[in-house]
Amino acid sequence: MSKYRTETDTLGPVEIPANALWGPQTERSRHNFQAGPLMPMPVIRALLQLKKAAARANVAADVLPAPKGQLITRAVDALLALPDEKLQKDFPLHVYQTGSGTQTNMNVNEVISHQAAKLNPDLPILPNDDVNHSQSSNDTFPTVMNITATIAVNQLLQAVNQLCSVLYSKAVTYARVVKIGRTHLQDATPLTFGQEISGWVAMMEHDQIALKQLQPNLFYLAIGGTAVGTGLNADPNFGKIVAGRLSDVYQLPLSAKTNKFAALAAHSEISVVHGAIKTLAADLLKIANDIRFLASGPRAGYGELRIPANEPGSSIMPGKVNPTQAEALTMAAVRVMGNDTTITVAASQGNFELNVYKPVIISTFLESADLLTKTVTSFTEKLAAGLTIHAPHMRALVDHSLMLVTALAPHIGYEKSAAIAQLAEQENLDLKAAAIKSGDVTAAQFDKWVDPLKMTRA
Repeated sequence: MSKYRTETDTLGPVEIPANALWGPQTERSRHNFQAGPLMPMPVIRALLQLKKAAARANVAADVLPAPKGQLITRAVDALLALPDEKLQKDFPLHVYQTGSGTQTNMNVNEVISHQAAKLNPDLPILPNDDVNHSQSSNDTFPTVMNITATIAVNQLLQAVNQLCSVLYSKAVTYARVVKIGRTHLQDATPLTFGQEISGWVAMMEHDQIALKQLQPNLFYLAIGGTAVGTGLNADPNFGKIVAGRLSDVYQLPLSAKTNKFAALAAHSEISVVHGAIKTLAADLLKIANDIRFLASGPRAGYGELRIPANEPGSSIMPGKVNPTQAEALTMAAVRVMGNDTTITVAASQGNFELNVYKPVIISTFLESADLLTKTVTSFTEKLAAGLTIHAPHMRALVDHSLMLVTALAPHIGYEKSAAIAQLAEQENLDLKAAAIKSGDVTAAQFDKWVDPLKMTRA
C-alpha cells in the first residue's frame, strides 16, 4: 500500500500522506509555513461547530441539498467527539500562516470533506463548494476568534473568582490581626492583615467587573460578511441563522447584527478585552509580589507570612522553600503585558477591507487567557489556600515600628511627635521609652493614645 495519495487543487496535483484527512491545500500549507505553535485547538473546534451551523443554514436557505447538509453534520460530530490529542493529528498547520487564517479554514473544510467520505463515499462533499458554501475565510476566522476569546474570558473569570473567594476567607480570618503598613518601602502606620487582603480582593473584583462589561463586544460575529463585508454569495439571512445556532451551542447571546466591514478589517473588540486582561495581570503581579515579599525569609526577610512548601526550593541549599507559585504567576503576568503589545499592534494593521494578522491576534489572546487561568488556579490551590501568618513576628514588627508615633500627633503635635521618633531611632529606644524620655508624654498617656488595633479602625 502506498504511503501517499495524489489529489488536485487549482494549482495542480499534490501528494498527501495516505491516512491524512486533509487535502491538497493543507498539504501545501504545512510545507510552506512551519514556524510557531500549531493553531490552538479551541479555534479548530469552533471552526468545526461553525461549519456544522453553516451547513444547516445553507440547507434552510435551499442552497445545499439536505443529504449533504446532514452528512456534513455527521462528519463534524464525529470529529468533535475525538479528544484533542487525536483530533490534532489532522490539523497540522501553524499560527504563522496567511493573515486571514485561510489555510486553517481550508484545513477544516478538507478534513470534514474526507471524514464525510469515510461515512458515505457515495455522496461527495467538496471542501469549497459544500463545506465552505456561503462563507469566506475572511468572515469564518474572525467569527471563531470572537467565540474562542469569549469562552477563554469565561474560564479566566471563573479562576479569578475562585482566588477572590479564598482570599476573602483569609481576610475574614485575619480581620483583627494587626501588622505594620508600608509606604515607599518604608514603615507606615498599622493596618490589619485582613484589610490588606481586602485591597487585593477589591482589585480583582474591579478587574472582573471590567472584563464582564467589555466581554459583550465579542458577541458580535463577522459571519455573513464573506469576502469583503458585502455578503456576496451568501443568503441575506445566512449570518443570522449561523449566529443563532452557535448561540445555542455555546449558550451565549451571539449575534451577526454588526457592521461586517469593521468585523473583517478591525479587531478592536479583542484588543479592548485583552486590555482588561492586561490590567488584571498587572494587579495579579502586584498581589503575587506582595505575598512573596511578605513571605521572604524565614529568618532574614520580612517573614510575616508562611507559604506552603510544595517542593524543595534549592538544588544546593537544603530545607529552602521558595515562593514558586508566586513566581509562576508573575511570569505569566509579564508575558500577558507583552502579549498586549502584540495584539495592539496587530489589531492596528487592518489594510483596507481586511486585517491580516488574525491568527497571531487570537493565538496571543488565548495564550494570555490560558496562562492566567492556569497560573491563577494553581496559585489559589497551592499557595493562597495554605497561606498563614507568623503572628508573633508580625506583632513584634508593629511594636518595634516608629510610625506608631503618628497616634501621638493629634495630642502633642507633629513636631514633638517627630522629635520622639528621631530620639527613638538615634538612641535605639522603643517608642514608648523615647516618648517618656521626651517629657511630652507620660506612660499612661502613651498606653491610652497608642493602640495599634484602634489605629487600624478595624
